[in-house]
Amino acid sequence: MPAAARPSHGSACPPSIPGFQGIHRFWDPASERWTAKLLPGEFYVTRHDEAIATVLGSCISACISDRRIGCGGMNHFMLPEDGGGGAGNGWTDPATGLATRYGSHAMECLINELLKLGGKREHFEIKLFGGGRILASMTDVGARNAAFVRAYLKNEGLKVAAEDLGDIYPRRIIYFPDTGRVRVRRLQPLEATAIADRERRYQGDLARQSGGGDVELFG
Repeated sequence: MPAAARPSHGSACPPSIPGFQGIHRFWDPASERWTAKLLPGEFYVTRHDEAIATVLGSCISACISDRRIGCGGMNHFMLPEDGGGGAGNGWTDPATGLATRYGSHAMECLINELLKLGGKREHFEIKLFGGGRILASMTDVGARNAAFVRAYLKNEGLKVAAEDLGDIYPRRIIYFPDTGRVRVRRLQPLEATAIADRERRYQGDLARQSGGGDVELFG
């Protein structure tokens, strides 16, 4: 967007799409845009010139846009631990894998909301981030998350335009759906401990939710 057309700090926050009013948004002077901040288990879609930001350790964010009509969004998810211990039909089997149910739900919510806004699957630009092994003492949950999202998109016939997955560092992601641009900042090891603690708490929440029948990641 030309500089003259960009919103200023005094500009009103653009209206949220119904259902996303609970997502925290703030004015970011660095990007000169209103920015939605995602926590684990959240997602956000927009048709406005705003940004979406999050911090990823072993979690994954899929950034998807249809720039023909100016809509896009991002999610932030983690697979819960596989209660089956890898035996029989593993977490990649959508019929039996609890973890797949969680990951599929996160992806389907984002994709379906974009379709509601008029996006077309054949025009989706998809970029993937996260899945780091941020602490050597942790199991490599990030690798499982990355393997899941790649397999999910392949099964759906959706192509990935770009990805930054794996390795050992956490990432701060800022996504601009109107252009498809993504800023990625690799964070320092000291920051990884706090991120890992947050993700452990999130894993605990997923484990408690998995005791029931239906999976509900998003309120």
